[in-house]
Amino acid sequence: MIRLPLTVEYALLGFLRKGPMHGYEIHRRLSDPAGMGLVWRLKQSQLYALLRRLEKEGYVGAALEPQETRPPRKVFQLTQLGNDAFLDWVQGPVLHGREMRLHFLAKLYFAQCEGPEVASRLIERQRAACQIWLAAHQANGDTLLDNHAYQWLVHRFRTAQIKAILAWLDECQQMVTAAAVMS
Repeated sequence: MIRLPLTVEYALLGFLRKGPMHGYEIHRRLSDPAGMGLVWRLKQSQLYALLRRLEKEGYVGAALEPQETRPPRKVFQLTQLGNDAFLDWVQGPVLHGREMRLHFLAKLYFAQCEGPEVASRLIERQRAACQIWLAAHQANGDTLLDNHAYQWLVHRFRTAQIKAILAWLDECQQMVTAAAVMS
């Protein structure tokens, strides 16, 4: 049975969508302080362990590439299974607000790499998920005020977070739309 990748593993698949790469190049791109380095920190040893797992599970293939004065290096490429898994992942919303900080930001990075249509679709799907979260929180919140002040405060905090996420998603959509118009 194939186990679905973790978010950081999906990011590795996303880098391989650009073409075959060796582990060091993937690590360099993952660590880029102007890109995914803003979201993820991963040691090279962890990266290679994840790549081995993705290879074992069939998401990536690998071939040895000879080098003149050094040992051969392993070059990874995306398989059809890996490509399909990545495309499903990059277009779907996260399921919990706590996943916005890492998981959604990784999805957004790669959705933008895929193009403005994919990024817009991701943002819209995330907005729809957030609207459901907000409706559920608002439906439960009115009953908490009586004798449950702390619960009400926690509820208000979470409601405010969801509203802030929705406002931020509006900004994301504006940026994606503006970038599409300029290109």
